[in-house]
Amino acid sequence: MSGTAKILAGHVAVVTGASRGIGKGIALELGAAGATVYVTGRTTEPGRLPGTVQETADSVTELGGHGIAAVCDHRDDDTVEKLFARIRDEQGRLDVLVNNVYNSPAAARWLGRKFWDVPAKAWDETFDIGVRSHYVASVFAAPLLIESAGLIANVSSPGAHRYMHNAVYGVGKTALDRLTADLAHDLDGTDATAVSIWPGIVNTELLQIVPADEHGRRQVTLPGEGTYDLDTAETPRFAGRAVVALTTAPDRSTRAGKAWKVADLAHDYGFTDIDGRIPRAD
Repeated sequence: MSGTAKILAGHVAVVTGASRGIGKGIALELGAAGATVYVTGRTTEPGRLPGTVQETADSVTELGGHGIAAVCDHRDDDTVEKLFARIRDEQGRLDVLVNNVYNSPAAARWLGRKFWDVPAKAWDETFDIGVRSHYVASVFAAPLLIESAGLIANVSSPGAHRYMHNAVYGVGKTALDRLTADLAHDLDGTDATAVSIWPGIVNTELLQIVPADEHGRRQVTLPGEGTYDLDTAETPRFAGRAVVALTTAPDRSTRAGKAWKVADLAHDYGFTDIDGRIPRAD
């Protein structure tokens, strides 16, 4: 699967937190498959990291989809509710919701810290944006998704099952995968489904600022976890190809409520990253 066939023509998707990173990669692949994609986020002007909601929306359109920038603070429930009302008014349907929004720059401050060295506010930052916002978007999207036999894809992490980064991160991802399971339980009996996906190490804009060492290698060391070669990492679009595959997969209902590594989905559905590789699933 190349991610370029217009197999999602006529489909409508929302990707939250898609100014950059994994969200942007998913939005681009949905666009490349022909979907109309509402790109949400707060970034309207480039900052320390590149990327805005409008730039992502424009790239979606350039790839053959229809990108629509939707400036949205996912901490504001009223704004989120209005977004899905707008989609009903403008499109009359919704086929895919990708809950991706996450405050990665904030989370990076606490990498490798013991729980007593992480301030209490880190809990709220993680759960407000990384769990609660996904629940709220799903609440408002559900009626549309049930009508269209749609998909909720929550971008999670193996940190749900093993120690990664710090205690708050792991508890947040565990909560997100529990949310996925319970959303799927409630959707049972409809043709809509909910799954979690687990990208690996992804070479996002945040990691692209890591300089090369004296040997020309770009590596990142995560305290207590290991050193990773960023030149062999997944691109953000690899996760996007997983979402496209799940959207159209005839066995999608059998995956409901569970978490799936992007690399394993690549083997199952026959897609690759943009360089033709299937990065190793850790």
